[in-house]
Amino acid sequence: MITHQENLDLAFQIFDYAGKYHPGFSHTYDTYHSIIDKLSRARAFDGVESLLSQLSRNSSHIKCGDDVFISVIRNYGLAGRPRLALKTFTRIKEEFSMQPSVKLLNTLLNVFVQNKRYDLVGSTLKNCKDKYGVLPNVFSFNILIKALCKKNDVENALKVFDEMPTMGMIPNLVTYTTILGGFVSLGDLVNAEKVFSEISDKGWLPDATTYTVLMVGYCKQGRLGDAIKVMDNMEYNGVEPNEVTYGVMIDAYCKEKKSGEARNLIDDMLDKKFLPSSTLCCKVIDVLCEDGKVENACHLWKRMLEKNCLPDNAIMSTLIHWLCKEGKVWEARKLFDEFEQGTIPSLMTYNTLIAGMCERGELNEAGRLWDDMVEKRCRPNAFTYNMLIKGFMKAGIVKEGVRILEEMLDNGCLPNKSTYTLLIEGLQESGMEGDVDKVMSMAMASREVDADSWDLFLHKIVGNLDCGTGALDRLLMESAT
Repeated sequence: MITHQENLDLAFQIFDYAGKYHPGFSHTYDTYHSIIDKLSRARAFDGVESLLSQLSRNSSHIKCGDDVFISVIRNYGLAGRPRLALKTFTRIKEEFSMQPSVKLLNTLLNVFVQNKRYDLVGSTLKNCKDKYGVLPNVFSFNILIKALCKKNDVENALKVFDEMPTMGMIPNLVTYTTILGGFVSLGDLVNAEKVFSEISDKGWLPDATTYTVLMVGYCKQGRLGDAIKVMDNMEYNGVEPNEVTYGVMIDAYCKEKKSGEARNLIDDMLDKKFLPSSTLCCKVIDVLCEDGKVENACHLWKRMLEKNCLPDNAIMSTLIHWLCKEGKVWEARKLFDEFEQGTIPSLMTYNTLIAGMCERGELNEAGRLWDDMVEKRCRPNAFTYNMLIKGFMKAGIVKEGVRILEEMLDNGCLPNKSTYTLLIEGLQESGMEGDVDKVMSMAMASREVDADSWDLFLHKIVGNLDCGTGALDRLLMESAT
């Protein structure tokens, strides 16, 4: 009941009520584990500490297992509290009369690496036998090697690697892959290749992670051809690429502007039921569109939807941007409508389409998008207002631009230098110098003029008017009152 209860407060009340008021019922290790796990996942650590203290007082008749401590230590790590994770580990022997397991030790060491406390990995491992009575295993030393490689201390990582057999531990594939990754991080592909060759020489079959680490090294140095060879060898040896492998290679193809290859790989990825990240999709869409393949990019989006990939504002904004750039604003609008049926568009998505509509002179449609945006309680920002002002200036409807500035100020949105530049240049080009003064007065009255806008007023207005001194006096007087 506690495990399946989504409401944390209610779960705790059930636990508390059962222990205090339910006749004949006493809490067991399982009920403690269930509520402590739920609280630690929710970062309710005060409750966790209270229950651990309660559990320690009952440790004489409740035998604890590793799972409850693993949950607490792991969640302290995820919350960025490695010292409290260490404190929990030390309590196991002191308060619960339990011998910590090597699994618990390795959970703690992983927390240190996760929180970049690499120093604590070495010191804890060094004292684990004498202080905690725990004998480390090959996984413990793999974590130490990982910590040293994360510090770019591959030299000492190799020393640990070499000493492992003397302690009765044979390095495994993870050990070799970690060392390989250390050399890759240093950009030392000569030694990375030696380690990769040694893996096969020792009778280990490289897995997808091992191959991918080497591919990362080649891609970082722009050696895409070598990375492709590694991926070909990987597939030849019957090792299936994983999600990370695809991501590394697709990213590399995008950087090299190889849109076709990037598209083929993301199709392959989708066929194998991997879900590409939003960032990766945006990169592929960008490179396809830069290559003039906007329709291809739209097909990719639709294929993702067919594969039940969730709609995403970043991808949609990217597609809309490119469609508008190609002048296909109504196709962009159609795509937007399809997207809007499944989710609420973000400010960025609205802004991208409004900008496209304004650029093409579709001001009525831009206005409808604005209304839709406001109705959905998506608040316009300075960019949104600027795009509308720019659209009206471009269409020669200069007065409307001034009205939008007024609305902008009324809604508490701070205009920026771009706002005033668009208005002032539009008004001056239309010979409406009198309205420039009006814009200036509105700015002063708002008392929200940033330094860049002041610079604009002083150089673009005061400097260009015959009555520059008078304009400056007005600016200063209005600012002071």
